[in-house]
Amino acid sequence: MSLLDLIMVTGTVEEVEQVAPRVRRIAISGVPGLPWRPGQHVRVLVTDLMALRTWLSGFKDVLRTYSVWDYDPRGRLDLCVLDHPQAGPGALWARTASIGQQVAFTRPEGRLLPRDEAPYHLFAGDETAAPAFGAMLRALPPAARVFGAVATAGLPLPRAGELAAVETTPEAGGLAGRVRELELPERPGVAYVAGEARDCQAVRHHLMRERGWPRDAIKVKAFWAPGKRGLD
Repeated sequence: MSLLDLIMVTGTVEEVEQVAPRVRRIAISGVPGLPWRPGQHVRVLVTDLMALRTWLSGFKDVLRTYSVWDYDPRGRLDLCVLDHPQAGPGALWARTASIGQQVAFTRPEGRLLPRDEAPYHLFAGDETAAPAFGAMLRALPPAARVFGAVATAGLPLPRAGELAAVETTPEAGGLAGRVRELELPERPGVAYVAGEARDCQAVRHHLMRERGWPRDAIKVKAFWAPGKRGLD
């Protein structure tokens, strides 16, 4: 057994589907019994460790973080990967993933998890948050109250009728501006805020300063920031 086998899980690509113009669903089989909870992510090995370019880069681009879209404990894990116009290693990996290909990834981790005891749930995020939000929405009880402003990139989210599909460009007022437009109950619920770091901070400030929410009712996950990697 290699060192890689001790720290990573290996599965096989079973299915690849273009579920939205910029989103590919990659189903990985042969990975039973993972301790996954909705909202968690894995880090996928997207480059060849033995390639010269990997060594020359100082191993900067070997892993990419993806939220788990769905998981069957019998051994199938689904990732929904967002494509980018200027594709980096992760997007290139997703574009070229093929059935039968071996995939190595870390075990699920992360604390962006739904709280069952919340009076209601508020989801706010850009396209990078949509896969995690999809898993979290499926995990909520049918009677749970849901509000939200989410940029989905065309990904079909559960309970989409309860969420405002948004654009998060500055011209649209940003993510905080769209959350500000939501008619929420007077009492705070629990908010899940994810995506670009500055947008996340702006939404948190709005909820705390303008709506009086306590900090511990707002769960923030910055997935990315301009010019930076590894915000997970």
